[in-house]
Amino acid sequence: MKLEKKMMNKQNRWLDLAQELQFLAQGGLAYTKDKFDQERFERIRQISAEMVALQSDLPIATVTSLFCNETGFQTPKLDSRGAVFKGDKILLVQESDGRWSIPGGWVDALASVKENTIRELQEEAGIEAQIVKVIAILDRNIHNTPRYAYGITKIFIECSYLGGAFKPNIETLDSGYFSLDELPELAEEKVTLEQIKMCFKAHFDDNWQCLCD
Repeated sequence: MKLEKKMMNKQNRWLDLAQELQFLAQGGLAYTKDKFDQERFERIRQISAEMVALQSDLPIATVTSLFCNETGFQTPKLDSRGAVFKGDKILLVQESDGRWSIPGGWVDALASVKENTIRELQEEAGIEAQIVKVIAILDRNIHNTPRYAYGITKIFIECSYLGGAFKPNIETLDSGYFSLDELPELAEEKVTLEQIKMCFKAHFDDNWQCLCD
């Protein structure tokens, strides 16, 4: 177990260094006007992608498309999740692979976090909802696995049900309400058991204070 943990720490440190190189290179590309410096920063960014590819055994083209496809100053991506309750049960949606998660996804570039959360609930669960409170703002790579090669901020928001019901769609297979002791298999890269427990605690605590990494 100690050896496994040591190997994991080394792997995480490798990824930390690759991410830092990517961050520095993209910042340089965003601000430098010198064409020779631009070439150097592009090469540094490519090296960071090659490091991740070697460590993860992913094709370099795949890593480059995920890791080196942005312009401007680098910031984390946003993922918002809408927690809706019915009594002592939470709404989950079934992903295409059969596992379950809290409805949500990437925040669209032209949408606010509020708009995105409400839209995801409509698209994935078929329901109309309104915002109640922000539960948590979390660094995904601290709480979810597998770790990604780019930063993601996950925002969990409690929402109240207004109407509607599940409809067949291209994103999810089904939806349902589950208590903590009957949770189905979770898509843990999207939501963990601890994060669902957190949502339950927030729901039943009128004085809940937003958690923030």
